[in-house]
Amino acid sequence: MALTEETVQDKIEIVGDFKHVQVRTATVIKRDGVEISRSFSRHVVAPDADITGESAEVQAICAAVHTDEVKAAYAAHLAAQEV
Repeated sequence: MALTEETVQDKIEIVGDFKHVQVRTATVIKRDGVEISRSFSRHVVAPDADITGESAEVQAICAAVHTDEVKAAYAAHLAAQEV
């Protein structure tokens, strides 16, 4: 009886006006190759976030949707919130 654990990014979504990238990660536990448990965690990548620690797929999506215009609009939004 062998237990294994696998972690996969199973859902990547682009949400909101500022194109936040929401990443769902599934942790799958298997016994002899048969899934016995699955749990999820999420994190959000904002337009001003450091993406160097993200997977290549998430980095590519961020590069495509976090344009200079989106980043500028997000920065202006954050500045307005501070006032």
